[in-house]
Amino acid sequence: MNERINLGKSSPALYQAVLTLEQLASGEGAKAGIAVGFSHLLRLRASQINQCAFCVRMHTRDALASGEPSDRISVLPAWRETGYFTPKECAALELVEAITRVSEGQVPDAVYERAAEKLSEAEIAAIEWLAIVINVWNRIAISSRYAVKA
Repeated sequence: MNERINLGKSSPALYQAVLTLEQLASGEGAKAGIAVGFSHLLRLRASQINQCAFCVRMHTRDALASGEPSDRISVLPAWRETGYFTPKECAALELVEAITRVSEGQVPDAVYERAAEKLSEAEIAAIEWLAIVINVWNRIAISSRYAVKA
């Protein structure tokens, strides 16, 4: 594999802007009452879909450090098939998946309507921002081929 340009090092001002966006999105999540551990699960789910190894490893570690049980982390790719997540969390996960897969039918009205049935406007906005920002990070890490070594 060829060496790639590290976007964070080549454009530190842009990288810092994304970091600021991350901090703002995390703050909105906290204000909306989204648990830190679950916010990492939301980021982890998007990173799994995008196959961003760097972010998958990081948010798995962060979720564990935030008190998320390993069972919830391990079943995350199959969350619909489990009883580990509340109806609100399921709505949040579905919304994050739709935003991550925006090229596959946009964010369907049905997904948004299910989210609106379970989540407040503040929660929806925070979840959308968390999804948008992690998708930016995934693209930075994947494009730069951030190393993931044992």
